Amino acid sequence: MKIPIEALYPGDVMVIRPGEKIPTDGIVVKGHSAVDESMATGESLPVEKKIGSEVIGATINKQGLIHVEASKVGKDTFLSQVIKMVEEAQGTKVPIQEFADRITSYFVPVIILLSIITFTAWAIFGDSMRSLLFALSPYLPWINPTVGRFTLAYLAAAAVLVISCPCALGLATPTALMVGSGIGAGKGVLIRRGEAIQTMKDIKVIAFDKTGTLTKGKPAVTEVEVTGELTEEQLLSYAASVEFASEHPLAHAVVEAIKAQGVKHKEVLEFTSYTGKGVGGEVDGHRVLVGSRRLMQDNGIEAGTLGEQMERLEEQGKTVIIVAVDQKLAGIIAIADTLKEEALSAVSELKSLGLETVMITGDNKRTAAAIGKQLGIDRVVSEVMPDGKVKEIKRLQETLGMVAMVGDGINDAPALKQSNVGIAIGTGTDIAIEAADITLIRGDLAGLITAIKLSRATFKKIKQNYFWAWFYNALAIPIASMGLLHPMIGMAAMSMSSVNVVWNSLRLRRYNVDAEYKSKA
Repeated sequence: MKIPIEALYPGDVMVIRPGEKIPTDGIVVKGHSAVDESMATGESLPVEKKIGSEVIGATINKQGLIHVEASKVGKDTFLSQVIKMVEEAQGTKVPIQEFADRITSYFVPVIILLSIITFTAWAIFGDSMRSLLFALSPYLPWINPTVGRFTLAYLAAAAVLVISCPCALGLATPTALMVGSGIGAGKGVLIRRGEAIQTMKDIKVIAFDKTGTLTKGKPAVTEVEVTGELTEEQLLSYAASVEFASEHPLAHAVVEAIKAQGVKHKEVLEFTSYTGKGVGGEVDGHRVLVGSRRLMQDNGIEAGTLGEQMERLEEQGKTVIIVAVDQKLAGIIAIADTLKEEALSAVSELKSLGLETVMITGDNKRTAAAIGKQLGIDRVVSEVMPDGKVKEIKRLQETLGMVAMVGDGINDAPALKQSNVGIAIGTGTDIAIEAADITLIRGDLAGLITAIKLSRATFKKIKQNYFWAWFYNALAIPIASMGLLHPMIGMAAMSMSSVNVVWNSLRLRRYNVDAEYKSKA
């Protein structure tokens, strides 16, 4: 029967068909299958499940029919705990206080006090001050001897207030951030929280998830080795013909490989599935077996001359399946989650920018180490669950400084929130995107380089804006307090200062933040 998820209780047994999501955490009590847990653990290849195996709610049953006894429901499930961790990490993250607000909070009272002092000084010593200034600057009409000292006191005090209006200071940061955010959006970098672009410039470490971030998240054939009796194309044709009848994800990788070569699979007769070992069938009158070492051993087939190649490929973290034709070893096929084309260039560019790279993944040690070595990543942490990723981010923050985390799955969401800047791959899950500060819309790691360079360029503009705003005030306020600046001229000068800040921020649009990266990619 079908019931609402709210009516599910621990101890209930759920029937999970191939392709269906597992409703809640539980234990397999009947059947055998492979479950795609990539959204929860980061493991790219489906995990074998048999009687007694634990399964996670919201993961996908890929292969066989299984019966699962519910063990946790509602807020106790794995997914609910992940959401809870996201909320906790969000609550502990300290928001960045805008520099301009802090400065203005001190600047405004000081200027008001200075304006009062200016008025008082002119009201008391106005006559002598006016005579001195008129002798030095007879062409300033408001210092004319006929003007009373209280009028001069008012004009000088008003000029101090007008000329020091903190508009330029207030505009220095938001205008640059607005322009920077617009440039980022145009290049596929969506800055979801304004403070992220401010924080990115101080990042010391870039931490990556593996599956779907550095890799494509889809198993594919990487190598084919033959004994010599068949060509690679013939071997793939035999293997794909048998695997076409299988629902296993590794089988799909073999079928996709032959499709890419434009070769059609052949009809298979007497198809047999060997649970947890592989598959077999008759193709063109030949008995074909495709599977693991155990399947070959059960049929008296030895790895022979391909044994060393198999070990080498497995040390690289690849899954190796063996193909036998008519009880003879025909060859091996290596399957792995392939790297994104731009991953190597992106990691290299990050290092040139002075950043340390770390990979934190739920995948197995052998695969993680192989991927890390290929990319030249400084540190690899493997077999990590979501709470472990949060702990690792905290450890990096304590030892190395500010950390940016790049991920795409539900399992990455807590770590994205814990990091100083969370960066989500736009092709990933909604919860990861929601948890992140920056989203790489195109799913391209080139956007990460763009975000870092854009942050640095934006803050260079902000510093320039503050310099000119302070330089302007430092020069203009003393002139205004001496009565040499009429309030109307001060208003015009103040407006020009604000226009200068906006214009300087707009100049950021001329800066090509990803030109250098593209030249190296």
